[in-house]
Amino acid sequence: MDASGRGRAAPTGLSRGGFRTERATDGRYRWQLKAPNGRLVAVSPAAYGTPGEAEQAFESLRGSASELVARITHVRDGIGWIWVVPGSRGLPEIRSSRPYERYATCQNAFRRFVVLLAKLDEATAAPSQPQSEERQLRPSDVRFDAR
Repeated sequence: MDASGRGRAAPTGLSRGGFRTERATDGRYRWQLKAPNGRLVAVSPAAYGTPGEAEQAFESLRGSASELVARITHVRDGIGWIWVVPGSRGLPEIRSSRPYERYATCQNAFRRFVVLLAKLDEATAAPSQPQSEERQLRPSDVRFDAR
């Protein structure tokens, strides 16, 4: 957590983006991920008791970036589409930070999120550890739930 108590950016190679934990108004913690351009990409719907718990939840997602499957749904109140990655109990584990006007734009936003997660994973890997070609994740590799 930084000096203001508002969150902490993870030490990544991203200039204005990266991972942060934020304290919500209810006193609990949520994580958020920003793209290198500073735009908020994804947030955790779940609230955690400590910043460490929020970081642990995010770390577990980073390792499984290539296996994430999104469900794209229409917003309940209003116009737009959001993507959600359901957890083991069917509750949202990750969600888009905002609704998208078009279904295809929402799909592309999830693809970019998965690629960003993979880049974060590569950025924190040991420099002496070579990255194999099969480990590279492309937007076309991303899967969506057929519901």
